[in-house]
Amino acid sequence: MERIICLAVGYMCGLIQSGYLYGKSQKIDIRNYGSGNSGSTNVLRVLGKKAGAIVFFGDFLKCLIPCIAVRVIFNHQPDIMYLLMMYTGLGVILGHNYPFYLNFKGGKGIAATAGLIVAMDLKLTAAELTVFLLLVIITRYVSLGSIAVAVLFFLWMVILGGGLYGVGSGYLMEFYMVAAIICIQALWRHRANIKRLLSGTESKLGSAKK
Repeated sequence: MERIICLAVGYMCGLIQSGYLYGKSQKIDIRNYGSGNSGSTNVLRVLGKKAGAIVFFGDFLKCLIPCIAVRVIFNHQPDIMYLLMMYTGLGVILGHNYPFYLNFKGGKGIAATAGLIVAMDLKLTAAELTVFLLLVIITRYVSLGSIAVAVLFFLWMVILGGGLYGVGSGYLMEFYMVAAIICIQALWRHRANIKRLLSGTESKLGSAKK
């Protein structure tokens, strides 16, 4: 029951579409521009740095806040606390990516994933931020940095999940499974970016789409 509640609450929080709402404040539907989604990267390319930052933090906070709330509520159950945080984060990502009231056309969930990462582990946050910034600065591909964040998240959880987070032995496989779903979801949402990266046609940071 706790898993279902966390997933449902997360999904409801994920329905707060920062990019769509910001676009409406500028009298546009951001999904009709650029890459066609309401995520912060598309807002950055279409409306500029300030808009991209506002939308990123909106999507970041809508995952960070409920995940921290779960951490506080279930702090007395350390063997399942992190698992429930993962379910909450997954719910937010699904709500962000597939909002029912926008015909299931949302963003790609990286800013929301960042909120989950910060809520879970500051060491992982530092590692993820370093990898993301290095890749984006060197290649200017935001999508490559985002994909790397998702993959590193999964590897970190598999390698260190049991020992670092104290997940009960009976929950470990489920913990790994939820981490895998979050990673696969990110890769699936970036499948077009992956194809363009492989073909060398992916848009670089600073090359705005008209």
